[in-house]
Amino acid sequence: MDGLVHPSVVGDTLVAARHRAFIAANLLAGLLSLAVLPLYLAWIGVIDGYIVVSFAWLAAQAPIGLYLSRTGRFDTACLAASVAFAGLVAWMAAITGGLTSPAVIWLALVPVEASLWGSRRTIVGAVVVAAVALVGLVAADAAQWLPAARGFSGPLLVTQTAVILSALIYGGLVGLRADRFHRSSLEQLAMRDARFKLVGENMSDVVSLHAANGDTMFVSPAIGRVFGLTCEEALGLGLFHRVHVADRPAFLKTLSDTIADDEPGSVEFRALLDRGENRSPTYIWLEMRCQPFSAPESLSGDARVVAVIRDITIRKTQEEQLRQAREVAENASDAKTRFLANVSHELRTPLNAIIGFSEILCEGVTFADQVERTREYAKLIHDSGHHLLQVVNDILDMSKIESGNFEIVAEPFDMVALIDNCRRLMEHQAAERGVRIDVEVSDGLPEIAADRRACKQILLNLLSNAVKFTNSGGCVVVACRRQGTQIALSVADDGIGIAEKDLPKLGTPFFQADSGYDRRHDGTGLGLSVVSGLVRLHGGTIDFSSHLGEGTKVTIILPINCEAAAEPLVRPEAKQDATKKPADLARLAG
Repeated sequence: MDGLVHPSVVGDTLVAARHRAFIAANLLAGLLSLAVLPLYLAWIGVIDGYIVVSFAWLAAQAPIGLYLSRTGRFDTACLAASVAFAGLVAWMAAITGGLTSPAVIWLALVPVEASLWGSRRTIVGAVVVAAVALVGLVAADAAQWLPAARGFSGPLLVTQTAVILSALIYGGLVGLRADRFHRSSLEQLAMRDARFKLVGENMSDVVSLHAANGDTMFVSPAIGRVFGLTCEEALGLGLFHRVHVADRPAFLKTLSDTIADDEPGSVEFRALLDRGENRSPTYIWLEMRCQPFSAPESLSGDARVVAVIRDITIRKTQEEQLRQAREVAENASDAKTRFLANVSHELRTPLNAIIGFSEILCEGVTFADQVERTREYAKLIHDSGHHLLQVVNDILDMSKIESGNFEIVAEPFDMVALIDNCRRLMEHQAAERGVRIDVEVSDGLPEIAADRRACKQILLNLLSNAVKFTNSGGCVVVACRRQGTQIALSVADDGIGIAEKDLPKLGTPFFQADSGYDRRHDGTGLGLSVVSGLVRLHGGTIDFSSHLGEGTKVTIILPINCEAAAEPLVRPEAKQDATKKPADLARLAG
């Protein structure tokens, strides 16, 4: 029987079972009629036209079953079966006494049998067919078109009782078939529900039905894994109240647009994750894809949209990480562009001086004051060479710090002596600009265990910047004091100051607060970057405070024992490995 079911209904278990039962019943009835015919001939021995028509009506059920098998048109096949059944009953009644025949009662079984097939149209059609057959009998009897009644052997009462009893037995069999089919349908429904429940409980996406006003009519069990809610808590406005307030208009608009346009829609929104009463609220990112739902929901009848909700928090986190990485790359590119603009000036200026004055000396040009002029040119070449060397050193130091190859060698030394040495080195430059350098050192400063060369570079960079950005007549103050197990070293000036918006960017490689081509002060923008890197390698901190027109103060906090507090050297490959760790998804909330 499974092979005879039409392919168009094989996918639906319930419909396939109904087709299979119909085909089996009709084929069995048709084949039985053909099997009984030889037995009838052997028993009775005589056959006439009435008997041939009767067996033809019975055998007609087999082609009806085959018709359904070939076409899959269930309603048409059911109507044909009702016509065949009603026609057989009417024919038997017509040849056995018309309206007085006990066979007429079988017409009541026509709609009863049609009820097996679970279609209201089939039942109504069977009632109409039975009524037509009855009306036909009445009309034929009134017109005296019925043939002479064929007699039955035995008393009339016994014959009538046998016909009626057979009708009751057949009706009982129809009822048993109906009960069996009903039980089979319930089993199929239970199996289907179990499959849907299995899928719903194990799928990661939430399937939901929504009314036009946004109410949730149905939600799959996956709501527990995504939201931490039960299905009952999510119904009505339960799901909507979990949507972030800022995203609720977009949520409702997507539902209304899907209904109004009768086209699919999608929206991304944040929703509150239920994590218990004593835990901080967390929002997750979700994507909802909507489809218009034309069939009314079976319970309320007003569901309009079916939606699939998916957790996209990981994707959003990755997008945020990509955005941040892109910003970092763009900032690095901008910084390097600024660096090239700055360093080209810093390199060309001393190189031009070195080349120009050395060419003059090589040409042997004579001057009235030959010795003095030669000494002056040699000094300019020397100063330009030192300036060029400082630029190259800054670039190399920054490169080492960024690549993790700058190693500090800690040794005890006197910070007061280092400050005095740096002050004397910068006195000439400060005097040329008309700037005074003052030193304020607390009594009893202990020795500090750090890299002396790096600390000297830190202080010289800070002093050079302070002198460079202080106008004539200004003052630069170097102060140092002890703070518990730390040393606080500060360099303050009363120069031009730095804009508040630029303070967070100080210490970024290649950044200068005044980085245009028309800037008034020289520099590559690497000095503070080198300082920040060296301070970090010593386990210290750096702080900038400044106001435009009032000056700048840079404060460095270094541990007295920098060797114990120093940052471990991080290689570039180690940095890359660290970035591969999964991001904390909760940071995306809000």
